[in-house]
Amino acid sequence: MDKNTLVGLLLIGAIVIGFGILNGPSDEEIAEQKRLLDSIEQVDAIQKEVIEEQAKKTESSFSEAIDSKGALVVSMASDSAQMADQIQAFGAFASSSIGEAKTFVVETDLMKLTFSTKGGNIQKAVLKEYFQYAEDGEEGAELVLFDSTSNFNLNFFTRDSKNITTDELVFTTDASSQNINGDDERTVSFKLDAGADRYIEYVYKIKGNDYMIDFDVNMVEMDQIVDMRSGEVYVNWMVNAPSQEKSLKPQRDATTIFYKYKNEDVDDLGISDDREELEASMKWVSLKQQFFNTTLIADEYFDKSRAFMETITDEGETEYVKKLTIALTLPVSGSKIEKLGMSMYLGPNKYDILEGHGNELQNIINLGWGIFGWVNQFAVIPVFHFLEDFNWNYGIIILILTILLKLILMPITYKTYLSGAKMRVLKPEISEINDKHKDDAMKKQQATMALYRQTGVNPLSGCIPLLIQMPILFAMFRFFPASIELRQESFLWADDLSTYDSIYTFPAGFDIPFYGDHVSLFTILMAISIAFYTKMNSQMSMGAMAEGPMAAQMKIMTYMMPVMMLFFFNNYSSGLSYYYLLANVISIGQTVLIRKVFINEDSIRAKIEINKKKPKNQKKSGFQKRLEDMSKQQQAKIKNKK
Repeated sequence: MDKNTLVGLLLIGAIVIGFGILNGPSDEEIAEQKRLLDSIEQVDAIQKEVIEEQAKKTESSFSEAIDSKGALVVSMASDSAQMADQIQAFGAFASSSIGEAKTFVVETDLMKLTFSTKGGNIQKAVLKEYFQYAEDGEEGAELVLFDSTSNFNLNFFTRDSKNITTDELVFTTDASSQNINGDDERTVSFKLDAGADRYIEYVYKIKGNDYMIDFDVNMVEMDQIVDMRSGEVYVNWMVNAPSQEKSLKPQRDATTIFYKYKNEDVDDLGISDDREELEASMKWVSLKQQFFNTTLIADEYFDKSRAFMETITDEGETEYVKKLTIALTLPVSGSKIEKLGMSMYLGPNKYDILEGHGNELQNIINLGWGIFGWVNQFAVIPVFHFLEDFNWNYGIIILILTILLKLILMPITYKTYLSGAKMRVLKPEISEINDKHKDDAMKKQQATMALYRQTGVNPLSGCIPLLIQMPILFAMFRFFPASIELRQESFLWADDLSTYDSIYTFPAGFDIPFYGDHVSLFTILMAISIAFYTKMNSQMSMGAMAEGPMAAQMKIMTYMMPVMMLFFFNNYSSGLSYYYLLANVISIGQTVLIRKVFINEDSIRAKIEINKKKPKNQKKSGFQKRLEDMSKQQQAKIKNKK
């Protein structure tokens, strides 16, 4: 390299170094650059922190951080670990497992339904025409049939062995809050996306004036996802029944699960907590409370596989009465799933409404078994509803109903009194027989039967009319506590005829065993009326039993019965106590009227004397013949023992 070239290179290097020195950053600029780098590292650290926190909470993968100058830094990050977990848990439904649940309200003439996209369910049901019980006659809070503590879902397995429960997933919908009136019908649809045009659709058809909701589940191309080897989709429904009435115990006693097996009668689990496996295909199941119910009805039937019903009571809980749970199975036939059809009834236990929907739904109202239920169904309920049309107070309706029933039973009452009058006329002669054969029971019985046969008196003729009246007494015992018509209807001092009336409540914590924490005036009046009626009835009908052990037992019953009823009815429906009070008072009046106006004991005595003079070979009644045969058999046994 020659000298000139070397000088040139050194000159160029000096120029570059000098330019770098002249244009290099100052100490302040270097410090500022370091500060900016530190800020960027802080932002990155914040972003990382937020992403990790969001990943732990399984929320969205958006992260936010704020730089040192207050500017908003937003970045979108894909949390691969979270998505992997969702795919692992939900498979084709992973995208539906992430999202925010939204709610909206559909209001009809009868109901207010809150829907949620989380699970696509009715989250809360309110019945607009009814209110919860409130003290002092004030209007109570809205009547909640069930709330968000309850739950409904479908459960099934996928081909890749994922266990899917739909209440964990978020559905999509175009529906929004709306009102439905009169005969109008609207459809509310929810879709659960599984990708590639595959989805589950819930379709609710709601009418403005009906408690029944048509509920269909459309399974679109779901045979590609659902494991068809099991051939089943499971329905799980749990209702945490809210307390709606004045007293907790009657609610718990009435709250249970009713059900109807295919082609069989309606049955229930009973009032005690129980769990029962399904034994056959089921048409419907009803989660019944004291005056309201939520019922699920299959278009075809629910299968018995993996199905059960269960009731659980938490004695320390006062806000909720019972937890009612059902697990049902919808059979999936063939290789293609298309539609699973059901209906939901969300409403009152009102006989005519339930009867109008068919399927024997009205039988969830306990009107009594056998003849007692028939009396209520074909006599009491039609008359009661007829009287309702006059818009009278329900206390007046019960009064008129009682008078009508007593008029219908008047011939039976007359027959009962007539039998008692005959027995009273014979009392002196029966006493004479008792004295004559006091040491020989067999001869005493034979002589008594001979007297009955001679005078034409049947000692059981007064019992038969009483037996005829028994179905009505027991029918009313079932009717009043189950009648929603009496709910929150006041009369005199009773603010609710469907539950007990109280004129005095004991101090908090004080409770008389088997009686309660209050004093029911209707129950006291009823007990007094029973005491008067029982004493009057025993005096008229004792006859041959007016002496001896039977008479002593009757006297005990005369005093014990009112006391027993006082304890038994104190916590019962005041409408029922009021009815029995009226029935007893009217019966006492009828008895006095019959005795003073329609029956003359002198005439009865004269007729008996005429019968005595008739030939003694007259035909024996079947009852008298059986009694004599029994007497002869007993006498023969006594002789054989001797």
